[in-house]
Order: sequence, then C-alpha cells, then structure tokens
Amino acid sequence: MSDLRTLLGIEHPIFLGPYGGLSSVGLTAAVSDAGGFGQFGLYGYDGDRIRATGAELRAATERPFGVNIWLPTGDEVAPNPQHTIFAQALEPFYEAVGVDVPARPEQYLPSLDEQLEAIWEISPAVLSVVFGVPSAELVDEARRRGIRVVGTATTVAEAVALAEGGVDAIVATGMEAAGHRVSFLRPAEDSLVGTFALIPQVVDAVDVPVIAAGGIADRRGVAAALALGASGVQVGTAFLATEESATTDAHRAAIRATAADETVLTRAMSGRLARGARNRVVRAIEASGTIAPFPMQNWLTGRFRTAANQQGLGELQGLWMGQVAPLIRFDTAAEVFAELVAGVPGGR
Repeated sequence: MSDLRTLLGIEHPIFLGPYGGLSSVGLTAAVSDAGGFGQFGLYGYDGDRIRATGAELRAATERPFGVNIWLPTGDEVAPNPQHTIFAQALEPFYEAVGVDVPARPEQYLPSLDEQLEAIWEISPAVLSVVFGVPSAELVDEARRRGIRVVGTATTVAEAVALAEGGVDAIVATGMEAAGHRVSFLRPAEDSLVGTFALIPQVVDAVDVPVIAAGGIADRRGVAAALALGASGVQVGTAFLATEESATTDAHRAAIRATAADETVLTRAMSGRLARGARNRVVRAIEASGTIAPFPMQNWLTGRFRTAANQQGLGELQGLWMGQVAPLIRFDTAAEVFAELVAGVPGGR
C-alpha cells in the first residue's frame, strides 16, 4: 500500500476538509505550505470560476493541493414550476435579510463535464469526489494527466466499490462529521456508521490508503485514527473555525458554543442530509414540513444564506459543524496544524 506522503509529495498526513462553499484560498495554501494537504471545494463552481480559483491557488502556494467535486447521483431536480412554490415557502427568510424571492434560474448547478474540463486545465495534485464512484473515463483521464483520484465512503460497501473503481485513496467519513453525508449506495439515513467503527473495517476491506474523517480535531483523534490503520486524517470543523477559513464570525462563534449533542442531521438547508447546528432557520424549515429536493432547496436557501452571512445573522446561516465542535480551541490554521501533527508518531 502506498504511503500518502510519498504518493502526494507531502510531509504530514494531515488533510484539509474541502468545504463546499466555505473553502478559501488562504486556508488551502496554509495547510499545504505547512506540509499537509490543502483542499478546495468546488461545489457549484462553473468552469470560469474553477479556472480563476486554480490560478489563485497556484499563486498562493507552490505545494500540492487538491480540489473536490460532487458527482451527479441521478436524482437531482432541474428548475421546474415547483420552484415558485418552494421559494414562496421560504419568503419570511428572504424578507428577514432584505432580498426578493428569487425567480427560477436556467440551472441550479453547472454540468460535471464543464467542471472537469476546467479541472484538467488547472491540474491539481488530487481530484477528490463525493456522492459516488468516479467513472472509468474520469479515472483514466486523471491518471493520464498525473492527477490522483480520491473517493469518499460512508460504509464499507462504498469503500469497496470505490477501490474497485480504481481510486488512489479513500476518505472514510463517519457520521460525526460536519456537512453532508455523502452516501451513495444506500440512503444516508441508513449509512450512519461512526468514524472509529468505520476506519478499521474499511482498512481491512480495501488495498488503497484510507484517510479518516469525522470526529478528529486534536492530537488524540489523529493518534487514534492512525492506530486503527488509517494512513492519514482529514479535518474539517477545527480548520473551519480558524480565521483563515471563508466562513463568518457568527459561524465560528457557533462552533465554539455548540455541544456535541446539539448538532443535527437535517435536510432543511439543501434537501440532502447534512450535519450542523439546529439554529432558528433549521428549526423553522423542519417544522414547516416543506423541503424541496436537491439541489433546488440548496439553491433557494443559498439566496438568503448568502445575505445572512454578509449581515452576520447566524440564525439564518447554514452553520455546518461536526460533533467534535466542543474540542475546538485554536484560532489559526498554524495552531490547528501543529496540534494535529503532534498526534502523528514521530511528528510526521
């Protein structure tokens, strides 16, 4: 089995979680420059935006970095007449931030082909994917260009499918993790395995390196994950709370104020199951019983969430965080990274 440090040209097996919508060039570069592996989430980015982001990343760091995309699952809805009905159900939240109820767009998301065309141009060290097994064509093209492909699994069966699909490494993400549950073989609600039960089972089932994600925020979590056979760890919430991330002060404050049992798995914000704080907007949408399918719901809530972010209204934001939130205590990426590296045997 390949060593991740050799495979990717990094010094420490510490990976930055690729936040969809909350990634920043500064944080990605900071983790890569520290000897880890910085990643940037490209959810919703069209080709031009991907190219621009790639140029910014190249200017910010000379070290390897990765980008992340969501694979289509086939159940995504296109803009249709129901858009207006679901938009009107969210009208109180648009009013609260002073924006109009959004009209139906031509599309909610760019195509996978458009994203891949731009990704091949920016040529990251790694393309990581969620919500499925990359096609043989994608894997072959990445390999031809010298780009490693990393898949993401929430169950052992998903990990086996990814390994059979030819990925170079697998992120095994437990139900403790922040953000979306990226299950693809069974419904997310039926794929809730804890990180430290999932890791050794995945390690035993596949012959590629396994990266542990979910519930890891300090040296203890790193040491535990590596002891269970993981080749590296991917950390989201701890880095999300740093000043280098693209999130808001209200979000950072919420991470530090939320107990482990106060996070919730909800479809309220995007139409897909995701873990975050149960703030006012989540409670209200859940109580309404009116949640559009993905990606319509994500696009609709995104219109007021963006304004809420700008206005510092945490109760109307998507406050993604994992159950590890109470362990967060560092303000900078350098401090988080140093703490995590302390959990690697020999500091490497």
